[in-house]
Amino acid sequence: MAELTSLSPSRANDFIQCPLKFRFRSIDKLPEPPSQAAFRGTVVHSVLEKLFAAPAGERTSELAQTMLMPAWEELVEKDPEVLEIFGDDAEKETFFTSARRLIDSYFVLEYPEHLEPEETEKFVRTKLDNGLELRGFIDRVDVAPGGERRLVDYKTGKQPKPQYGREAKFQMGFYALVVYRLSGELVHTLQLMYLGSRSVLKSHPTMAEVEQTQFEIDAIWKDIIASAESDRWRPKKSPLCNWCTFKPLCPAWGNTAPPTPEITKIVGA
Repeated sequence: MAELTSLSPSRANDFIQCPLKFRFRSIDKLPEPPSQAAFRGTVVHSVLEKLFAAPAGERTSELAQTMLMPAWEELVEKDPEVLEIFGDDAEKETFFTSARRLIDSYFVLEYPEHLEPEETEKFVRTKLDNGLELRGFIDRVDVAPGGERRLVDYKTGKQPKPQYGREAKFQMGFYALVVYRLSGELVHTLQLMYLGSRSVLKSHPTMAEVEQTQFEIDAIWKDIIASAESDRWRPKKSPLCNWCTFKPLCPAWGNTAPPTPEITKIVGA
């Protein structure tokens, strides 16, 4: 049994990308094998979070590099099965080399010794008028001396071309909306840091953009409700299918999806 009562930016993007993928992740909750890329992102995010727990003057690249192995060990201890994604020691060494490079990339983009974040890995949630809970984690929240607030998200991949950047832009707009609803404050800056390409993308959201994001979320949720009530989760074919764990269950590729689990609650329906 499942409930549809909350939405995160990643799950909303799942539905836009492929409603069936959303169903498999949010309703069926099917397990997905970890990937080296996803695990590398988790490790690097952990290092950057721990970096800001150190005194400002000590936040050097050298210190961050010493945090890499402890972060790895901590995450492996939580989920030992993640080691199965590595075929041999050579793959592990390649993994660590790329993770070290991403950590170095961060220091090309910012001077962490000059920052004092209000919070890292901040969990936020709020309810819309229809009862839908919006929730997610913001990598870092900065507050300037004048009180202006900046939301920061780290991406371990490369900055996509503008036509492929919709998901990240929506994610940051989603967080700007949640913060506005929680505090009544319009965030000053949204900052995406692409460590893979050593580039930064900044924007300054307007009230009109925050309202547009809520309109988009409302529309996405209405479509999710319609899919749930009709039990029609339409798959969308795209080049991303080649990396999808659920392809062997997808009717768009000539396969058979399992029956949808019972949904016991849908807010806003």
